[in-house]
Amino acid sequence: MIDKTDMEKRAIKEARQFLADVLTELGLMASFHDRSAAEIDRIIEACIDGFQDSMQRQTLNDDVPF
Repeated sequence: MIDKTDMEKRAIKEARQFLADVLTELGLMASFHDRSAAEIDRIIEACIDGFQDSMQRQTLNDDVPF
């Protein structure tokens, strides 16, 4: 994501709790405990970017290469 809007920034910040909940549920929180908010945001952004890219490709072509 480049030049995030204020709404996007807030959504990413609020998504941290959802990520923390899943990491805790899976017993993975300790691995992320010392990570900065910026690093966590990068993980969230990578998931968002991958999701959006997939949705766009599916819209253009229903054939997923794997």
